[in-house]
Amino acid sequence: MPTVTTLVVLAFVESVTVQRLLFASLAASAFLIYLDPRHATNSIRTLLIAQGGGALLGWLTYDLLGPGYLAAGAAVVATIAAMLLLDAVHPPAVATAMGFALRAGNARNLALFAIALAITAVLVVLQQVTVWLLDRELRRGAAPPDRG
Repeated sequence: MPTVTTLVVLAFVESVTVQRLLFASLAASAFLIYLDPRHATNSIRTLLIAQGGGALLGWLTYDLLGPGYLAAGAAVVATIAAMLLLDAVHPPAVATAMGFALRAGNARNLALFAIALAITAVLVVLQQVTVWLLDRELRRGAAPPDRG
């Protein structure tokens, strides 16, 4: 399921832009969500703050410093600091920040990334609902039989 979702997001991105690598870190996010859906790193709050912040910080450093390693380094440091300060650590966001700092300069990509991020947030909701349903069924199956 995470692979299918990621491929759908990438197909959407490909239909509107040629800068696919800006969105590759969302594939890592999808993997983490399915690896451990209950971990704080994979909550919707953390995902949105870290990935959204990484994209914005990468975009801002590109605008301030131009494309290159200085902008990428500044974006990475700023993203890590922001994730720590906001208690919203999601490691793939570092790649997002770097990707936006090194991009070819199309501001429209930030809006596209926001849409792709929203789709990934829906993935988190689906995963959480699935885990909740499975837990509920397991608890129901573990209940002692009714002898009434």
